[in-house]
Amino acid sequence: MPKTLVIVGYGTGISTAVAEKFGAEGFSVAIVARNEQHLAAGASALAAKGIAAGAFAGDASDPAAVRAVLAKVRALLAAVQEALPDLKNAGDGAVLVTNGAFGELSEQMDAFAVSMKSMGVALANAAKHKLVGLLAQRLRDDGVYVGEVMVAGMIKGSAWDSGASDAIKASTVADKFWELYKARGATRARVAG
Repeated sequence: MPKTLVIVGYGTGISTAVAEKFGAEGFSVAIVARNEQHLAAGASALAAKGIAAGAFAGDASDPAAVRAVLAKVRALLAAVQEALPDLKNAGDGAVLVTNGAFGELSEQMDAFAVSMKSMGVALANAAKHKLVGLLAQRLRDDGVYVGEVMVAGMIKGSAWDSGASDAIKASTVADKFWELYKARGATRARVAG
């Protein structure tokens, strides 16, 4: 059965590296982001590397756009619900989540998030971190692996890359996802710069 990777929030850093890594391993890739031109370029670049890729525009941060994509979201949710049996039956189905280190539960990270005026992001990332654990527990007996890579640092070449020597290569994150997916043991991994 063909395997498909869905990347929500597709960009030129981690998302591209993960799409290329999994695509090289035989996965089809569906990418979702706000900018249709960016998506088209991303899908074309993936196709040029021999990766079957589809692009889907959507911006959950814009209320007007949310109304416009509700039908797509409903269809996507229905597809995910329908895909669950396929994930279970595949024997190696997986849900993979990228998260930022603001989601770590530590006083040091809390202080850093406050200093960066990023408390909302920290809260969302902490909730996503918990969701990963809950999904992993819920789906484990069904044979569906759930994994998370927590990124603690800037991604080299991304919009936030300040040129620091410790910037993390997106391919390093993609490789970590691949390791988690293949090993199907630990739920979480951390990549730091």
